Amino acid sequence: MASRQRRTERPLAEAVERRRVTVHGIVQGVGFRPFINRLATRYGLSGSVFNFTGGVTIEIEGPAPDLEAFLHDLRSEPPPVAVIEAVRVEEIAPTGQGDFVIVPSRETEGGPILVSPDLALCTDCARELLDPRDRRFRHPFINCTNCGPRFTLVRKVPYDRPNTSMSRFPMCPSCSAEYVDLSDRRYHAQPVACPQCGPTLHFVTPGALDKPVTGDGAILQAQALLAAGGILAAKGIGGFHLACDARSSAAVRRLRSRKGREEKPLAVMVASREAAEALCELSEDATFLLTSTRAPILLCPKRRPERLAAEVAPDSADYGLLLPYTPLHLLLFTEAPFDALVMTSGNLSDEPLCTGNGEALERLVGIADAFLVHDRDILVGCDDSVVRVSPQGPVLLRRARGYVPLPVRLAREQRCVLALGGQLKNTFCLTSGTNAFLSQHLGDLENARCLEYLERSVAHFWQILQVQPEALACDLHPDYLSTRYARELAETQGLPLLQVQHHHAHVAACAADNHHEGPFLGLACDGTGYGTDGTVWGCELLLCDGPHMERLGHLTRVPLAGGEAAVREPWRAAGAHLWACGMASESRWLRERLGAQVTDEQWEALGALLLHGVNCPLASSAGRLFDAAAAMIARRHRNAYEGQAAMALEALAATSTRPLKPRSAEEWLTGAESRSCLVLSPAPLLAAVIEGLQAGLPEAAVAAQFHEDFAQLLAAAALHICDRTGLEHVALSGGTFQNRLLLTRLCKLLTERGLKPLYHRSVPPNDGGISLGQAVVANALLRV
Repeated sequence: MASRQRRTERPLAEAVERRRVTVHGIVQGVGFRPFINRLATRYGLSGSVFNFTGGVTIEIEGPAPDLEAFLHDLRSEPPPVAVIEAVRVEEIAPTGQGDFVIVPSRETEGGPILVSPDLALCTDCARELLDPRDRRFRHPFINCTNCGPRFTLVRKVPYDRPNTSMSRFPMCPSCSAEYVDLSDRRYHAQPVACPQCGPTLHFVTPGALDKPVTGDGAILQAQALLAAGGILAAKGIGGFHLACDARSSAAVRRLRSRKGREEKPLAVMVASREAAEALCELSEDATFLLTSTRAPILLCPKRRPERLAAEVAPDSADYGLLLPYTPLHLLLFTEAPFDALVMTSGNLSDEPLCTGNGEALERLVGIADAFLVHDRDILVGCDDSVVRVSPQGPVLLRRARGYVPLPVRLAREQRCVLALGGQLKNTFCLTSGTNAFLSQHLGDLENARCLEYLERSVAHFWQILQVQPEALACDLHPDYLSTRYARELAETQGLPLLQVQHHHAHVAACAADNHHEGPFLGLACDGTGYGTDGTVWGCELLLCDGPHMERLGHLTRVPLAGGEAAVREPWRAAGAHLWACGMASESRWLRERLGAQVTDEQWEALGALLLHGVNCPLASSAGRLFDAAAAMIARRHRNAYEGQAAMALEALAATSTRPLKPRSAEEWLTGAESRSCLVLSPAPLLAAVIEGLQAGLPEAAVAAQFHEDFAQLLAAAALHICDRTGLEHVALSGGTFQNRLLLTRLCKLLTERGLKPLYHRSVPPNDGGISLGQAVVANALLRV
């Protein structure tokens, strides 16, 4: 919208008014105060502006029409990366002030505190970086108010340089002049620096730590190492990356072997949007996300897989692509002999992200051949976000850099609750007012080092948000490290602890993500979660209303033969499903189909476990059903990482061009209608799989039909329960709904049946989102 122009003629002695305007949101470190100064100048207004702990306060004085025009433009023309959450205006007495000034920041009590996430390199800085005439030519730390690190270098608020890790770098006269120049886009850009006064880049090798190569030579050495097939540990904004040439099978295999990441897909950073389009199919939405200031890893369907090493993403139909989002990344690709680099998290498997130089040199020395480090401290680790585009819109699979610490807005005011999340894909959540501050992805809590990372991250959030929880929330599972930590905190802080069932938290997070508060049917599909009855849940239909949850349906409980071994070995899930569904006679067919991948001794041991019920906990798990189908259809006998077999099954199904066979899934519910809890049998789905394969249908067609049949079964069950209860909203949550085929088809089926599907928008459907659900349910319990 075009700006309103200042009036050039005014009536004589036009009445002057003064107003105090308080703005909450992402309004610090984004050029907001110079913007306000320009608006005041535009309309000839006097007054002042300053940062306070929770936002920006403006006092503005002048004729009422000009004040109204000022307020209109404030809301409609904020700086590109500013986020205005709320504007409060109050009348105050005029002072007769004759000018407009920017005054120093103030620390105050109260008010929501919103810190900007880290922002991708802007086009202006990218242009200067590569301009030989610019004084910041090839300076790997170039930034301005529109880009650069924020969250990861903030020690406390207000967001001013002394409160960041840039406090150790005094500005040179040139940078100081830009910093105080209202017309410069680096006005009060807290990380501002140049080659004379900013951080320094070093290239070091493990055998010559005392002989670093600095400055531009460090970039050239790193490029040479990568071109020669080496592995580089590079310090970024929120932590270290491990990088290698994505075209070199030998380099990728070596990285996998050293890192202990056998088969899980690796992210690939490409030099440009054009390079991304050469590799993958990019929709308009995908291109927008890929090139946005958030710059996530974007899962995109492969177009030219032969252009990269086969080892990059062997089981996936997608590549995880991202563009250079820091000046250091851009310099690595400038005049380089490569245009695609594996860019994966700088850690060993099951360990947290490395953030410090010394830590990286100690923990990554067995992986990296050399290190690209700098002396700007990372105060809190923040991994890359991962997003998948679907017909329902972007689906966040990992919420971190670019999104954190932006809050998720809630439909109603919340008390301050700290929810500690789950064991896998851990996040925590702090609620305050209508904001839910979800932490960055912290990973799986597998050991004491991971727990310590969680504790440090919680302390950092407390510091920057300046809140004190009134209660704690956690999962029901007694042995999760997050549950143990919650108990310790509750005891030391003297706070009440509220435990929330895993799948209740899943669907509550989805409902909150959609601002839906009323009663709804929750459909939670994932691997496993601790149920209220002490058994393992994983495919649940839950009636939810505030703090209350009632289980109205679930998938048939099937033995997890071998316990955790059943999660790692899908063939066990297949055998157990055939046994539980009364189809044990098909075991011989399955044994022949899997061949030498599973030995006769292993099959006999499985039979003994099932026969005697030893180490066979029962689970109603959608994840294990997909494992079973993957073993039968795609001959997947092991999972090297969580969800591998299911991902391979989805990738296979996506290649099918055969028409799907219509099913009447409602018939599959016959005999269950009188039960208080609907039990869904997977037997018809698995029988169809066996029938299709034995009839010689292509594996891809059978995989696609399985997805269709499962979606039909879930839709029929949801309709059955909604007809009985009068519910119309169905919240879909759980890691299984990362599956694009399943989510898209189920949403369509529910809509066709007159129901209203709710799906995740701002938080992940996997366990990365359950801390939000825990916090929301805990708040509802506190209101009772």
